[in-house]
Amino acid sequence: MSMNFEEKTLRTTPIYSGKVISLQVDDVLLPNNKESKRELVKHPGAVAIIAITSDNKLVVVEQYRKALERTLIEIPAGKIEPGEDPKDTALRELEEETGFTASDLHYIQSFATSPGFADEIIHIYVAQGLKKLEAKRLLDEDEFVELHECSLADAEKWIQSQKIFDAKTVFAIQWWRLHRF
Repeated sequence: MSMNFEEKTLRTTPIYSGKVISLQVDDVLLPNNKESKRELVKHPGAVAIIAITSDNKLVVVEQYRKALERTLIEIPAGKIEPGEDPKDTALRELEEETGFTASDLHYIQSFATSPGFADEIIHIYVAQGLKKLEAKRLLDEDEFVELHECSLADAEKWIQSQKIFDAKTVFAIQWWRLHRF
């Protein structure tokens, strides 16, 4: 029989509330009846899009990531707005970041990005039937990206060189390798 690992929240102390995340410290009761503290990041959730062109190239964006103090190449992604369906977020982010829309957008997987301290869940979609928009949607005013298209071999080289370094993009490339079409 499995042990009950649940940690019961006794108190929550809000620390910070911003436009992307909020921070809190929870006092919890452990399974052994001792108390401990948990520092938590609250996030509304995100989507990421595996966008495959008709000539079997992956659409990616290059952008600076302040938390890592460097530029990364990633699949298009973005935060879910309050009340927004994740599939709608996926299409919006695809259009904003890449200038493409998709005739087919299918849900693949959801997963926790950093469950040790954050509640962010990311929903992964695959986009096919890509078509360039006549008028590209605008990026957020603080967002700067460069668009690239890459083969599976290029993507795997970028993982090795750590140009691709984030979990969602590595997941996407592994998924693409397994489900080539």
